[in-house]
Amino acid sequence: MSQLPAHMKGVVLTHHGDLDALSIRHDLPLPIPAATDVVIKVAAAGVNNTDLNTRKGWYSKGDNNAEDASWSGTPLALPLIQGADVCGYIVAVGSEVSTSRIGERVIIEPCLTEANGTKLPAPWYFGSECDGGFAQYTKVAAKHAYTINTTMTDAELASFPCSYSTAENMLHRANVVAGDRVLVTGASGGVGSAAVQLAKARGAFVVAITSESKQEELKALGADDTLTRDCNWVAYAKDKPFDVVIDLVAGPRWPELLDMMRPFGRYAVSGAIAGHSVTLDVRTLYLKDLQLLGCTVISGEVFGNLVKRIEAGDIAPLVSKTYPIEDIKQAQTDFERKAHIGKLVLTL
Repeated sequence: MSQLPAHMKGVVLTHHGDLDALSIRHDLPLPIPAATDVVIKVAAAGVNNTDLNTRKGWYSKGDNNAEDASWSGTPLALPLIQGADVCGYIVAVGSEVSTSRIGERVIIEPCLTEANGTKLPAPWYFGSECDGGFAQYTKVAAKHAYTINTTMTDAELASFPCSYSTAENMLHRANVVAGDRVLVTGASGGVGSAAVQLAKARGAFVVAITSESKQEELKALGADDTLTRDCNWVAYAKDKPFDVVIDLVAGPRWPELLDMMRPFGRYAVSGAIAGHSVTLDVRTLYLKDLQLLGCTVISGEVFGNLVKRIEAGDIAPLVSKTYPIEDIKQAQTDFERKAHIGKLVLTL
């Protein structure tokens, strides 16, 4: 650590609120690793829904009450460095980590089972329950820093960890196999576009729900067919219902998603960008023998499998635009407009 600077540049979340809750700092202390940690010089960090949701206090069930406005439902330690998507280079290690890891290019598994040298009783999310990657340096348990060998750029690799591991986890939990008919909502976003690619890599027939202007781009990513957000979804699925629904949207049309599924279908959800309160007709659930799967905690083998798919070239990065970290407010403004496909990435 002696050769590293004592302070670093980064973005801190100071309170729950609008963009004024984000502050650029140049005097942040460098993270100090626990015995089983590595320190990473961040090269690029992706922007995610969770960054905006956490800033706004969206996770709170008490009208943006700061006491439960986190993934875990416990208060965040503010000020907080957010950023769940990281590609960078190991520059220092804790006392129990081999120095041979210094210099490795890594991406960080964002769903943490260990932090600060301690096994966690319940998973944390990187950049939520602990500091993340919106800074020049960050630290994480060595087990969550995955070495990756590829010709992709740092910004391209930073597009993968959060969105693609979330998508791969949903497909894993829903047991998507070759020949399944899979419907993906919110398909133009980071997780949705990842789910389209990863479902195709499993041999599924994929239908993507998106805006009319983005249909051709989704087909170029691998979608076999597309539906617009305002068309008659149930009529489309009448003769060929879906085995699996991968949902990032929820909202007022949520009941139609269950109506589009075949008996014994599997529904997996990891987002609610159109609204978190929905109406469930329980008769649909039990008469169809459906499985409803909430997906946050990433299963143990998912991230390692994702790294293998990246290295094998089974999936392609989808970076819409990059920004210097100083432009984080503009990046989050653009992210909220939803005019892009794929990921917006901050560079350092």
